[in-house]
Amino acid sequence: MSLKKKLLILGGDARYLEATHLLADKGVDIALVGYDQHPFQQKNVQIVDPDHFSYGHLDAVLLPVGGIDLNGEVEATYSDKTIHLTKEMLIQTPEHCSVYTGAANIYLEQLTNQTNRKLIKIFQSEEMAILNSIPTAEGALHVAIEETATTVHNSNVMIVGFGRVGMTVARLFSAAGANVHVTVRNKTAAAKAYGMGLHSVWINDLQKEIKDIDICLNTVPAPILNKKVIANLKKDCVIIDLASAPGGTDFTYAKKQNIKAVHALGLPGKTAPKTAGKIIGEAMYELLNNKIQ
Repeated sequence: MSLKKKLLILGGDARYLEATHLLADKGVDIALVGYDQHPFQQKNVQIVDPDHFSYGHLDAVLLPVGGIDLNGEVEATYSDKTIHLTKEMLIQTPEHCSVYTGAANIYLEQLTNQTNRKLIKIFQSEEMAILNSIPTAEGALHVAIEETATTVHNSNVMIVGFGRVGMTVARLFSAAGANVHVTVRNKTAAAKAYGMGLHSVWINDLQKEIKDIDICLNTVPAPILNKKVIANLKKDCVIIDLASAPGGTDFTYAKKQNIKAVHALGLPGKTAPKTAGKIIGEAMYELLNNKIQ
């Protein structure tokens, strides 16, 4: 049975091409803003002008994985036009219309609060976070290979954060032959690390334990890799920050110390857009179908 839902996709990258195809094939009526450079063949997919679009029939609005900036601007890979999500747009949507996003800043939270629209972060569920961590980890390994002059095999790798992303990253780098260290905050996490054959480092000891590390990967969206920690790094160490903006690295100080630091945002969309897009499309279908709350 087709799912008779109406979705507006506002901006996005290559992941959303795959998600759009998947949702359209499942019967969702889709309006696209920010895709004037990429036409679709499905009859239930229409590219629309946000200034001349009727928002009153929508069930949901899907924003890019990175959300919107503090001015409401939306990233749109397939358009040269500047696109914004505005209060006027949301007010025109039905009361039941929900706003879906990967990340949410203060502006977006205030906007949805002011218009009394439900805001849902699609990567908050355990299932989504784990699935999305796989292309993130593969992308991180790709960045590490490109940005270092030595093999990952036998490198000393520190992974800051041992949550859903950190665990998948640790597993992949360990499989590639790296000597993997992970930061932990409790005995349970330390036991998990031990069971995976990893070296655990208490987060409070990071500053002193990081001095022999070749590759440091951060997954924590907090200022963990500060001046004191960076000052103890080897000069040829490479930092790869996977955390959402603004990340957890003092990039200014790293540059001052001549330490290479890469803020690797949106890796799933760059290294595995089809897989990442399928994950998003399947999740959105279930969300629209009220299978996930």
